Amino acid sequence: MFDTIVIATDGSDSVQRAVDVALDVAARFDASVHALYVIDAGEVESSPDEVRTDLRNALDSQGEVALDAIARAATAIDPELDVTTEIREGRPAAEISEYAREVDADVVVTGTRGRHGENRFLIGSVAERVVRTCPVPVLTVRQLTGEDPRRTTI
Repeated sequence: MFDTIVIATDGSDSVQRAVDVALDVAARFDASVHALYVIDAGEVESSPDEVRTDLRNALDSQGEVALDAIARAATAIDPELDVTTEIREGRPAAEISEYAREVDADVVVTGTRGRHGENRFLIGSVAERVVRTCPVPVLTVRQLTGEDPRRTTI
């Protein structure tokens, strides 16, 4: 059913549940995993000239940390999981959709809120754009709060 799963991450804590769900699905279906981090070109370009390079480097480092965490989590779930990681720069929703096309993804998994927090009521603006424009199905996973009765602890 699922051969290729793309996990879109921004490195925020709110995406962790989406990563867990995606890796669980990948392990169940023996699917390959593509973890993608997109440096928001608009965020970089709108920053002052004197900090632009430092910001781009910081975001690149954050992306590497986020992707490494996904690779480690995948190995912990199933050492046989095939994980490919990639960092891109551009408009996040467009890059996620394009990457999904390139790798012939069966599903894209993303969190509903990212680094910019609760600036949207139910779903983050990037996740919303991905849902609207991605050529493959998108699974959005909400991060549960500590007060949510559906949250389980191990």
